[in-house]
Amino acid sequence: MSDLRCQLDLLSAMNKKLQRDEKMLRLICETSNSAFLYYNYEEGTVQTIANWDYFFDFKVTNKMDFNRFYDCVEEKYISPLREALFIEKRGMKSTTIDVKMKESKMWVEVETNIIYNEQGHPTDKIVRFKDVTKFNSQNDELTYMAYYDILTGLYNRNYFVRLLGEFVRKAKEENGNVAVMFIDLDDFRKMNDGLGIIVGDEIVQLFGQFLSELANDNIVISHFNSDIYCIGIYNPCGNRSVDAIYKKIYERLEKPFKLSTGQELSLSVSVGVAEYPEAASNTLELINCAEIVMFKAKSSGKGKIQYFDGSILEDFLQNVSIETKLKEAVFAQNFNMHFQPQFHTTDKMLRGVEALIRWKDETGKMIRPDVFIPIAEKNGMIVPIGTWVMEESIRIYAEWKRKYHYPMIMSLNVSAIQYKQPDFIDKVVQILEKYDVSPSEVELEITESILIDDFQEITEKLAILRDIGIKISLDDFGTGYSSLSYLKGLPIDTLKIDKSFIDTVITDENTRIITESIIYMVKKLGYETIAEGVETQEQYDYLHEIDCDNIQGYYLGKPMPPEEIEALIEKTLA
Repeated sequence: MSDLRCQLDLLSAMNKKLQRDEKMLRLICETSNSAFLYYNYEEGTVQTIANWDYFFDFKVTNKMDFNRFYDCVEEKYISPLREALFIEKRGMKSTTIDVKMKESKMWVEVETNIIYNEQGHPTDKIVRFKDVTKFNSQNDELTYMAYYDILTGLYNRNYFVRLLGEFVRKAKEENGNVAVMFIDLDDFRKMNDGLGIIVGDEIVQLFGQFLSELANDNIVISHFNSDIYCIGIYNPCGNRSVDAIYKKIYERLEKPFKLSTGQELSLSVSVGVAEYPEAASNTLELINCAEIVMFKAKSSGKGKIQYFDGSILEDFLQNVSIETKLKEAVFAQNFNMHFQPQFHTTDKMLRGVEALIRWKDETGKMIRPDVFIPIAEKNGMIVPIGTWVMEESIRIYAEWKRKYHYPMIMSLNVSAIQYKQPDFIDKVVQILEKYDVSPSEVELEITESILIDDFQEITEKLAILRDIGIKISLDDFGTGYSSLSYLKGLPIDTLKIDKSFIDTVITDENTRIITESIIYMVKKLGYETIAEGVETQEQYDYLHEIDCDNIQGYYLGKPMPPEEIEALIEKTLA
């Protein structure tokens, strides 16, 4: 009797322990935000526990009910789910997949585990269903950020490069070709600065939305950055040829874009095109070539398309080389000055000189000013170069003045970028004071192009310089935009007639009429005249006859170093 009581007590204790364990396991399951399905192979029974109703609105009571799972998920997940639920057919012990529910759009992680006996036959199956929507949403966001541009929804630069690389790899295998269109919105910086960055972003979005409509399996489109887009085309032909795509872009740009404010804005783009394998042998080179060609299109007047040409790349690489050397030259002030004399037409006496910068690179090769000056203006190096030219010229002039006491004019060319510097006038005054040179002995030359961006600001500065006593000369007259309209409002002393007139003044009657009219008009306005590019006795005689005040050119004097100007001054004084 005591043995039976002992066994009953033991069974009771074991039962209580099992109840506690079961309670604990159920509590764990129910608080895990998961649902579980247990299948017993020997008995063919199914049991579901934990948060089953959270995932499914049906019960699973036998193996045939497994088919109901397939109606719950999106179609593309049916086959993977079937394989995951019955991995024992492949002898697998476990697997995990993610599926998306059809109605709730919930992401569910399905984990299946199989227990096998010693003979290798399955005995138990546990399938766990876990809500991973939040995790997958975060993952989707990270994936989106990795592949797409947030502002436009187009591919971002990094992913575009990867996709374009696939195009190039495929083209190598199939002997095909790949085109890249590098697109830049013209004058975007002005729009962004003038209308604000919010409007600027909307412009980028609207154009990006339009471009997205052109995408397909063989056309990938990216928003590179700011106002730049890139289109990659595999085997461009027919409707996906470069010309066909550009035509669609051009036709869209003929109509304005309507902003959310109701404002309508017209856009234009500059497009550069390069193709593999003609332009480049790899992805990054292909993009770089298209970008270089785009800059060529922009420099040709904007709103244009430019196709790759070897000479464009060669010019670009040459400019890059010059720019690199120029930075070193600016740092070392590795320049020298030449001066071209100007003469009074009546007696051929020396009026003054025009200062001209000269630069030889480290190899001794002379690089023309018309090559490196535009590069310096583009990258901002023209400011230190211009300051050096002004100070070096005034320094040399001061030495001539002390040595010879000959009254003459030092003419200096000044870039528009220099004029726009807030301390420009102060620098000019400081240099003149430093070398004790009178403002009346200095003439600053401006071109008409300097007046286009901000006529009033430049004119005000010129007036201040002229009040100080500095002479102002309008260079290259007749080659600009509206020369006559500028004359009435400009504070100038001298007008230089461009060489293009002098070249044909003897042979072309129309040129003679224009030249004579300019000189007559300028004299009436009280300005002094200088004819540039005078190279023959015949040109000189004609200019003398029509009362041009001064001449400059190879006929009487080419650009020369300071010591030759000294010899010319000595000859004049003799």
